[in-house]
Amino acid sequence: MNIDATYRFTQPRERVWAVLLDVDAVAGCLPGCQGLQSTGENTYRTDLVIGAGPVSGRFTASIALEDQQPPRSYRLRMEASGGPGFVRGEGRITLEEEDGGTAVHVAATADVGGTVARVGQRLLAGVARATMERFFACLGKRM
Repeated sequence: MNIDATYRFTQPRERVWAVLLDVDAVAGCLPGCQGLQSTGENTYRTDLVIGAGPVSGRFTASIALEDQQPPRSYRLRMEASGGPGFVRGEGRITLEEEDGGTAVHVAATADVGGTVARVGQRLLAGVARATMERFFACLGKRM
């Protein structure tokens, strides 16, 4: 599954960068997130409750922020597993100054397996996009 999206904010790039790396802001805005615990430098663990159509469940996830180039870009890697299956994904997050504000570009890929992939395969891209929309809308309010 591939997802490419752009989100626009009226705040300067440095402010958007700071909020994207604020653990409390991210945990508070990520739908289904049960808090982020640091496991090392730029690595985190969380429990997520996620649903894709008729399949939902709890996942334990590890998240890493890599190749940081403040305030321009970073790579996010995630692996999650639980009763409904697994998700492995990677995304490049790029921040560009645009008309006095900031455009955040997300280019991500994910592999999904288990029951969640078999039953909810057609719904997964839509669920992923809706989750990202909610996440970035929430971050916008926090700025």
